[in-house]
Amino acid sequence: MNLDVKKGVFCVAGVILMVAAAACLGGTLKPSIVEREEFLVVGIEARTSNAQETTSEGVIPKQWDRFFKEGVLGKIPNKADSNILAVYTEYASDRKGEYTYLLGAKVSAASSAPTGMAILRVSRSRYAVVTTGKGPVGKVVREAWQKIWDLEDHSRLGGQRTYQADFEAYDERSRDPQNSQVDIYVGVR
Repeated sequence: MNLDVKKGVFCVAGVILMVAAAACLGGTLKPSIVEREEFLVVGIEARTSNAQETTSEGVIPKQWDRFFKEGVLGKIPNKADSNILAVYTEYASDRKGEYTYLLGAKVSAASSAPTGMAILRVSRSRYAVVTTGKGPVGKVVREAWQKIWDLEDHSRLGGQRTYQADFEAYDERSRDPQNSQVDIYVGVR
């Protein structure tokens, strides 16, 4: 292989590495923007805040534990699919305030929720979609939210956050908790 070809190969490899690093570190790559129609979610809910989630009093891990121990997914009638949704809604202000966290599933119809569960109507909206890297689910989701906040702080999210409803979609790519990938939908104007 001559020197010019080697240089070209190394240049292409370098560009690929820079793009990959930017994606992992919240670089200049933009999330995709999608419109989603209104949908219903049934599940278990709790009130929390990002500050609380950084302490041993965090609610979200306890909700996941309860979700699996109590077999919540299996108790939700009229599921639209097999995905699990984690919805952030009823924000008191912004990411520094309290919000309601609902863990459940999208349903095709719901006139009432099973005992101990709630129904949430997520309005039609525009979303910036960030897909996590692959790895342990808690780690990749936490890293993706850090990226989202960085994009928000630098006006690179694809619009101003609405703080109406955001959600994480756990589909077949997240079935292995040690090698998961999750789509996070962030409501934007």
